[in-house]
Formats: sequence, structure tokens, C-alpha cells
Amino acid sequence: MSKSLVLAFYITICCISFVISKIIISILLYKRWKRKHMVYDGVYPGIAGKVIMIVSLDSLRSGKMVIFRCSVVQSLTSDVVLKKTLKLSNKDIIGSGGYGTVYRLQIDDSTAFAVKRLSKGTADRERGFERELGAMADIKHRNIVTLHGYYTAPHYNFLIYELMPHGSLDSFLHGRSKNKLFLDWPTRYRIAIGAARGISYLHHDCIPHIIHRDIKSSNILLDHSMEARVSDFGLATLMEPNKTHVTTIVAGTFGYLAPEYFDTGRATVKGDVYSFGVVLLELLTGKKPTDESFIEEGTKLVTWVKAVVQEKKEDLVLDNTLGSCPMQEVDNVFDVAMMCLEPNPLKRPTMAEVVTLLEQTCPHKLVKSPS
Repeated sequence: MSKSLVLAFYITICCISFVISKIIISILLYKRWKRKHMVYDGVYPGIAGKVIMIVSLDSLRSGKMVIFRCSVVQSLTSDVVLKKTLKLSNKDIIGSGGYGTVYRLQIDDSTAFAVKRLSKGTADRERGFERELGAMADIKHRNIVTLHGYYTAPHYNFLIYELMPHGSLDSFLHGRSKNKLFLDWPTRYRIAIGAARGISYLHHDCIPHIIHRDIKSSNILLDHSMEARVSDFGLATLMEPNKTHVTTIVAGTFGYLAPEYFDTGRATVKGDVYSFGVVLLELLTGKKPTDESFIEEGTKLVTWVKAVVQEKKEDLVLDNTLGSCPMQEVDNVFDVAMMCLEPNPLKRPTMAEVVTLLEQTCPHKLVKSPS
């Protein structure tokens, strides 16, 4: 065979291979494009780019149901979840707040979820849904409630969370819990360090960092083991690692807000630290920041406790339902709370430092809590 024929044959083979490879690549790219549009069509803006994936997307009554992959809900059909969600009524309500009503969604005898309904109607409510969805979409930590999915319709939105069987810390401390379990000192300590770990994860391990902006006892839920889970991200703000603050409209709950937030309108991680300090005082004293006795005396929980701590008389403000408990450990937690409640935010510890301080307080009670 002549050299010219060999060369022509070689060129022909190369051309055919090139064309075939282009066809294969085009087919693969088309399938990828089609799969992406099938999965993400109708998914709320900001979720499609998250690390988690979507495994189910159904349409009913002009609404969209989205269930996240890696969710325990994926073993159920989204149609079952959706139909039961749409049948929720007042008898299923287990809580409510400024940004929505929470329902118990009972799927069967062994499966239940917490469903948060947010009516649309106002731009602020819509932003609350966006903030909560954006903050929670790819978070997985044992001290933060897990978001399983959501449903969005023309007049309202639903967020589907894991159900916390023991409700909130607020209901336990302030007498509204139907559960009669007693919050002894070891339990309160575990709740404190669990909540601290959850908030520390938001501040230090999430990119962008997450400022919760509404840390309070009613937003700390308790699972079947009485472990703390941080919840309710309706006010959450994302902050890039190179930033120190985010300027916002002042929002949150009176009694928990850091004093500098009122003056500057700047949300910072140190504001969350201050709020956590107030929660520590609730755990220690059993009193709400807005207790009626404080209003009558023209003071508040923080100033009341600070005065007592300065006189080294912490036992006078300790929750009398605690009974006998190790005062050295209690005093150490009072000290951590005082650090968190420093008027100057620069003097407050970070949440990572708070976790370390609490771990050192009761090392013999400590069980490491991996994310």
C-alpha cells in the first residue's frame, strides 16, 4: 500500500473518531442539561447551587414540593408528604412565632415532622422564608435542626423540619411544657454546650458564615435525648469570611439583643454571643429576660445577675428547682455568661472560645459532640 493511501486512511480514521467523540460529548452535555432542568425547574432561587441535591419535585395545586436528597423523607413519596401537609389544621399546631406557625405532621405511627408555615402577603415574610431556606439548605450538624425540604405555593410556604419531641428550652424552663422531665444540672449543662456548639458551627465552619440574629430559649429545641438543637433561621444573615458585620434593620427579641446592635444596626457574630449569654442566665436562674418582676423593679435579667455576681452571691439567683448542685461548676458557667455579656463586643469571646470554656467547666460530664 502506497504512503499516500496509508496517509489518507489514517486521516479518515482520525476524522471519524473526532466526529464520534463530538457526538458522544454532545449527547452527554445534553443529558446533563436536561437532567439539571428536570431537577431544578421550579426550585426556589438560591437552592439549586447548594451542596445538597433534590430528589423529588412534584406539582399540585399550583405549588412545588421539594425533598432533599440524604433526607429521611426520601423513603416516602413527596406526594404522600404533600397531601398530608395540605391537610394540616389548628389541632396540629405545636408552636408559633413572628415568622410563622409550626405544625406537627404525622405521616404514620413511627414518622412525624415539624412543618413551619409562612404566609406570603408581605415582602418581609417572603424574605424570612428566603433567609431560612438559604441558611439551612446545606447545614448538617447534630446541634442544629435538620431541614428535610419545603413546599411553596402562591399564598404561603412550608418548611419541613425534623420533629423535636421535647419542644423548646423555653417551654421547659418557664412551665409550659407538657413533659414533666426535670431539668437537673447535668441536663442544663449538656443543653448549654450543645447550643454553643451549634452556634459555633454557624459562625466558624459555614461559608459564608451565618449570624443567627435571634438566639433565645424558644429557638433552642430538645431532641429525644434532651440534646440541644438550634432552630428558626428566619432572621439569619450570611456574612463572608472577610467581613466583620452586616448592616440590617434591627430585629430580634427584646431582652436578648446586644446593646450595640440598637446603636449601629450592625449584625455581628458577637451579637449572637451576647444573646447566648442571656440564654445561659436563663438556664442558671430559671427566669425569663422579660420577667414581670424585672419590669416592676425597672431592671432586667442581665443587670440583676451582674450585680449579684459582683458580690459573689450567685446562689441567691440560682433556680430553686435545681436543688443541690456543684456550685463550683455553676459559678464557672456564671463566669462564662458574664464574658458573653460584656458591654464591649470586642471583649466578648468567640463562640468557639465559649465552647472551649464550657468544656473545661465540667470535663467529667463532657461527651464530645462531632458535627
